Amino acid sequence: MSSISISIIGTGNMARTLGARAVAGGNTVEIMGRDQTKAAELAKALGGGATTGEWGTAPAGDIVIVALLYDGVVPVVAQYGDALAGKVIVDISNPFNATFDGLAHREETSIAQEVAKVAPAGAGVVKAFNTIFRHVLEKGRPDVFIAGDDAQAKARVAEFVESLGLRPLDVGGLKMAHWLEGAGLFTVGLANNGVGNLDFALSITELPV
Repeated sequence: MSSISISIIGTGNMARTLGARAVAGGNTVEIMGRDQTKAAELAKALGGGATTGEWGTAPAGDIVIVALLYDGVVPVVAQYGDALAGKVIVDISNPFNATFDGLAHREETSIAQEVAKVAPAGAGVVKAFNTIFRHVLEKGRPDVFIAGDDAQAKARVAEFVESLGLRPLDVGGLKMAHWLEGAGLFTVGLANNGVGNLDFALSITELPV
C-alpha cells in the first residue's frame, strides 16, 4: 500500500494517537497547531519524518483530520477556507452536552454536516473515528465507522484506515454522521453503565457464510 499524506489540525491526545498510528502505518504526517511549539514537539515525538505546518495555511496532506473539540471544528474549517479546497476533511469530534447524556446541537444535524456547509468547493467531508475511545484506538484494532456523501473521499479515508491495520465500515451518507455522533454517546453510556469501563469499542460481528 502506498504512503498516504495526512495533515492533522490539533495537538491533543487524539492528534497524538492518530499521528502515531499513521506514522506506524507508513504514512506522511504533518501537524498543524495554533501553538507552533506544541506542534513541533508533537511532530518530533511522532518521528517518522513528521513535519509541522503553519496554522491557517494550506495543509500538505491530501487528508486533513480536524482533531479538535467539537465547538472548534466548524470555526477552524471556516478560518482555513480555500486552503482546504480539494482536500478530504475528516471530522472526528463528539458534540456531547455538559452531562454526557445528549448531543449539544439540534438533533437533525451533526458537526460533520455543519463542516460541509462552510468547507470550500471541491472538499470532501467524512465523519470517522468518533466512536472509539482514544486508548482503544492506540492499543486495539477497533472497527472504524465512516460517513460521507463523496464516494472518492470515503474511499480515500477507508484506504487510510486500512493503513492503520483497522477495518473501515461505511455507514452511508453524511446525514448518518448524526447517528455516528449518537453512537459515540451510546459508547459513553455503556462505559458508565453496562460495560463499566472504557476498554472496548463498538464492532460488527458477521455470521460465517
